[in-house]
Amino acid sequence: MAQTNDQNVVLLTKEGLAKVEEELATLKTTGRKEVSARLAEAISYGDLSENSEYDEAKNQQAFIEGRIAALEDQIKNHQIIEDSGTKDKGTIKIGSKVTLKRPDTEAIEYTIVGSTEADPMAHKISNESPVGEAILGKKIKDTVKVQAPGGLFEYTISKVA
Repeated sequence: MAQTNDQNVVLLTKEGLAKVEEELATLKTTGRKEVSARLAEAISYGDLSENSEYDEAKNQQAFIEGRIAALEDQIKNHQIIEDSGTKDKGTIKIGSKVTLKRPDTEAIEYTIVGSTEADPMAHKISNESPVGEAILGKKIKDTVKVQAPGGLFEYTISKVA
């Protein structure tokens, strides 16, 4: 892929792509119908110049259309993150499941994903996050220091899958 296009590439897992496609389908059908009904109801109230329901419905419509455009762009420019497989086995890359250990804490497992799919509560961290950037390309037993908003942390990589 050309260097100029790399900035537009959206890295997604197969699961992440399915979620984006599902959200897009919902917004195009249900979301648009609901906002259309709200607009029709607000218009029925009369004078649009001082109609807060109409203004709110128009704002919601703009949000939905903006989100649809963003999701369509993600789908158009997506690149599937392949499973780790056998190539470079043991080296952390996007799509890897990694177990990290900090001194005096329990080990925690993360999956390295693209930024659009990141969900720290679900243990999916972005390759662009401080921890994600620090561990990419590393291997089991490597130790990395990460400067994060919460301070300086040291992690030892105990498992890569």
